[in-house]
Amino acid sequence: MTDFKALLRVLSESGVEFILVGGVAATVHGSTRLTADVDVVYERRRPNLDRLALALTPYHPYLRGAPPGLPFRWDAQTLERGLNFTLTTDLGALDLLGEITGGGRYAELLAHTIMIRVFGVDCRCLTLERLIDVKRAAGRPKDLEAIAELEAIREERDRRPDA
Repeated sequence: MTDFKALLRVLSESGVEFILVGGVAATVHGSTRLTADVDVVYERRRPNLDRLALALTPYHPYLRGAPPGLPFRWDAQTLERGLNFTLTTDLGALDLLGEITGGGRYAELLAHTIMIRVFGVDCRCLTLERLIDVKRAAGRPKDLEAIAELEAIREERDRRPDA
C-alpha cells in the first residue's frame, strides 16, 4: 500500500523539484478514481537529481516488476542515464517521469501548474486543463476513461460563480 503523504513529504522536504501528475493529480482536482501510485515529473538538472537520489535512498527504491536480485544501483548517475522510472519503495509505488506524452519535461510543464496543499504537503500539480490534455495524449484506456470525469469536474467548476 502506498503512503502518499509520506512520499510527497519526503520529496518536498528534500527540496526535490517535481510536478504531481497522474491519478493523485486527478484526485486533487476532485476525481473519485483510486490510484495505487504517485506519479511525478521531475526536474532533470543535476542538483535536483542529487536531491532526488538522496531523498529516496533510505526507502530502498527498486524497479517495480523487476525480478528480485536484479542488479539496480540507485543514485544520481542512474537517474541521469535513464528517464522514466517505475519504482517500488518502502513507502509504496512511485513513478518518476522525466517527461510525459503530450506534456513534455518539467520545464515545459511548469507554466501549466498550480501550487496546492495535498496530504499536508505543498507541491506543484498540473492544472486540470493540462491534466486532461496529457491524459488524452497518452491514450491509454484508463486515461481515456478518466477524461469524462475530469471534464465533468471542469464543467462544474466553470459553472460556479466564484470560478
